[in-house]
Formats: sequence, C-alpha cells, structure tokens
Amino acid sequence: MSLKRIVLRDFVIVSELELDLESGFTVLTGETGAGKSILIDALQLVTGARADTGVIREGASRTDVSAEFDTPANARPTLQEAGFDEADTMLLRRTVDTAGKSRAWINGSPATAQQLRTVGEQLLDIHGQHAWQSLTRPEAVRSLLDAYAQVTTTAVVARWQEWRLAQTALADALAAQDSLQRERDRLAWQIGELEKLNPQPNEWEALHTSHTRLSNGQALLDAAQGALQVLENQDVNVLGLLNNALQQLQAQAHLEAEFTNPVEVLGSGLAQVEDTVRTLRGYLRHTELEPDRLAELDERMALWVSLARRYKRAPEELPTLLASWRTELTQLDAATDLQGLQNAEKKAQAGYMAEAKTLTKARTKAAPLLAQSITLAMQGLGMQGGQFQVQLQVSAQPLQSGLEDVSFLVAGHAGSTPRPVGKVASGGELSRIALAIAVTTSQLGTAQTLIFDEVDSGVGGAVAETVGRLMRQLGGDRQVLAVTHLPQVAACADHHLVVAKQLSGKFTLSTVAAVTGEQRVAEIGRMLGGEKHSSTTLAHAKEMLQSGV
Repeated sequence: MSLKRIVLRDFVIVSELELDLESGFTVLTGETGAGKSILIDALQLVTGARADTGVIREGASRTDVSAEFDTPANARPTLQEAGFDEADTMLLRRTVDTAGKSRAWINGSPATAQQLRTVGEQLLDIHGQHAWQSLTRPEAVRSLLDAYAQVTTTAVVARWQEWRLAQTALADALAAQDSLQRERDRLAWQIGELEKLNPQPNEWEALHTSHTRLSNGQALLDAAQGALQVLENQDVNVLGLLNNALQQLQAQAHLEAEFTNPVEVLGSGLAQVEDTVRTLRGYLRHTELEPDRLAELDERMALWVSLARRYKRAPEELPTLLASWRTELTQLDAATDLQGLQNAEKKAQAGYMAEAKTLTKARTKAAPLLAQSITLAMQGLGMQGGQFQVQLQVSAQPLQSGLEDVSFLVAGHAGSTPRPVGKVASGGELSRIALAIAVTTSQLGTAQTLIFDEVDSGVGGAVAETVGRLMRQLGGDRQVLAVTHLPQVAACADHHLVVAKQLSGKFTLSTVAAVTGEQRVAEIGRMLGGEKHSSTTLAHAKEMLQSGV
C-alpha cells in the first residue's frame, strides 16, 4: 500500500478528520453535496496543487493537511537529492492561511510546492471525472503512448537541443560574416605588430636591468678602479698595513692568549680584502662600456614602450596581451569556419534523426497494441462494437518530442467513424472512454495509489458492475481509492468510507467514517433506493455485497 493516513484541519467543510487508509480497493460514497471529493482535493493540495484561500473552512484562520505514505523506492533518490530525511514512511504537510500564504514540509523539513509536486507524482495517480480533457492535449496523449511503449523522450530532447544550438551557431555565423571578418583582420594585424616585437614573459624586467647597468657603465668602472687604488695605494697600502698588524700580533701570540682572537679576525679580514682585490681586477679586466649593446637595448625598449602606449597597457603586460589575442583569433577562426559549422549542424541533425527514428519505431509498434487494449476495455463498458485508435502523423517539422504527432480517435459504437476524442458528443461515452483508458494505462505509472474521482459518471447497470470489477482487479496490485455514486461499484470495494454532512451550530460540517456490516448494507441500500430503506432494497444491497456486485 502507499497512502496510510490523512489528517485534515479546517479544510472546506471539514473541521477535524483523521483517517487511516487500507490497501486494496476503497470507495467513498455519500449524499450529493456531502463532500465526497474533499479528500481528493486535500490530497491534491498536499501534493503541490495551487494554494487557494477558498479551501479554508469558514471561520478558521488556516487549513492544515497532512498525508502519510509508504516511501516508494523510486522516490528515495528525489528525497536524497533534495536533502530530505529518508525513512520507510513519508509525511507531507501543507498549510494555507487566510492571507494566502502557503507553507509546506516533507518529513518535517520545509519544502516548496514544486518539491511536493515532484514527490506527489511518484505517490499518486489521480483520474478525475473530466480526465478525458487531458486526452485532447497533444503532450498528454504522446506521454501516455510513450509510457505504454516504455520509452522516454529524454534522449531525443537532448539531441534536438544540440541540433538547435548547431543551427543557431551556423545561422549567427552566416549573418555575421562581414563583421567577424573585419574583427579577424583587426586582430590579425594587431597580432602581427606584437609578433614583430615577440615579447617574452619576464623579458621587460631583464631588459630594464641590463639597460640600467650598461647606461651606468663608466660610473661602475670608475668605482671599481677607485676602490682598487685605495686598497693597493703605494703610500697607504691597506693590504700591507693589515699584514704588518697581523705579523706583530702573531709574533707575540705565544705569550698572550688574548691575542688569539684578534689574530683570527685580522687573518680573515686580510683574506677577504685579498679576494676583493682579485674580484675588482677581474671586473676591470673583463668589463667594457658596450655602446653598441646599449644602443640595441635602447631601440628594443623604445619599441616595447611604443606598443604599450598604442594598446594602453603597461610594458610588462604585452606578452599576456599577445597570448589573449591569439586565443581570440582562434575562436574567431572557428566562428568563421562555415564548413566546420555546417558539418557540426549535419552531425547534430543525424544524431537527432537517429534517436527520433528509434522513438518512432517504438511508437509505431506500441500504438496498435494500446489501441487494441483500450478497445477491448470499451466492450465491457457498454460500448460494444466501439473502436479506439492511436493515430501517428508525421509532424510538419521535427519536434523535440519526435517526428510525429500523436492523437486518439474513437468510435463509440459499431459502424461509426473514429473521430478525435474531444469531438465525441455523448458525456456518458466520454466518461466511459476515459475510464477505459484509465484502467488500461493505470498500471503504466509507478505511483502505488490510484484515485478515481467519479470517472464512472454517466454509466450504470451491467456497465457499472464491470467498472466495479475492474477497480477491484486493480486493487489486487495497487491501492485504489474511488469516489462513486454507483452502488454496483461500491459493492465491489474491499473497504467502504461514507462521507456525511451535518449542521454544527451555524456551520455545516462534513465527516468521513468507515462502514461495515449492517451500516454498509444500509449505505448500499441508500444508493439503490434513497433514504427510505425498504426490505427489498436492503435485501438487494446485501445480495450485491455477498456476490461482490
């Protein structure tokens, strides 16, 4: 089973209601105006239907609806993805106040109406008394056939979108060829200008350092020569003085321990000065002013600065600018590659057509089988000789749903020409056709609870008995809940709920109660013969219950 419990607070004409549901086939009956469809309306609200202050009981500040379900396996990924707690049972709750504010929860966590709808589609499958109207909508008809064929449009939609994107890219490229070519020429010229310089990463810093050193070459040579002269001056020879001081201390170091450290310092200093002298001599020997090299640097740095000013960038940004322009040019080349875009469009079209043809094949195979099943169901619903057809017509242009339009045609009796469902004149026929379709296709969905809201309107007699047996048959595999006014249908149910209304103070309130035994006999009797229960009516009611119809 799926729907276990429903709790209503101040909903329409219900003050308080706590109702436990059973598996199998359950009917809701009651007098006209008692509110038999209130439970259906409440279930639609708690599974994401549009919130309306009209559902709040008169005099109340808000309505509160809760429904508890067994958690189906196919709903667990949805709960997990949305971050809701997973458990063996799922609790949905919805409130609406008089200001029109709606709040919703799933397993105690706040939820949106869309999340309720997503979950609700996996829990309930509701067939209303005007269910036939959806069969006039192409999308609903196509979805029903696809469900029967056990296919989806997911892959073909994806391929159609890829094809549309490829078509758009090609069309845009064709329309923008002139401007794209001008932009490409401009970029190519700019790239050519920078490629003459061929700026390398970190080159500007290296150029700047080398230029600074060469432009100050004479000052550097003078400094090295001056320092060397000081160190090697014949009158005041630093090396000689250090060496003399070191020798005097070394000569007496064996007599005075405190001379040890000065001797070490003087020795180290003497060695370092000697190294410095050698370094300066080497620098003077190998260093030249290089005026030609300085001129080369001047010229290259001037080109860097000129291009940087032209393109309003800092000189060190030129290598990055060149790389970005090359990337843009590559993208423009791709955009102006009409042949490539045309090939991509043809490839996307071929991918779409392959998926669409696979879908067409599955639909073509399933259409007569679905038609045959519904035609067979119609025979037992008082439409002997009636015929149902699933028509596939090639659409005017490829669609994201495939290559064909799907429509349902029906002939209510033998000898009549099948016509679109929406053009069948008889209201009774419409209801029976909708019921035949609902019964035939109800097992296609994954929802474990099927709800039929007066879909048996306009039928009676032996047809009503067939309806009851069909619903009881469905109840063997899934939970079925039906609102009905037919005693033949009610007598077939495993469980019977009676909706009644009564005056409480100034307000009319509705209640729902399970009936068994004599109470159920009395309710079937009421449905057969009105409020006055004759012995004949009650006997007939008891016979119907004992025989199942």
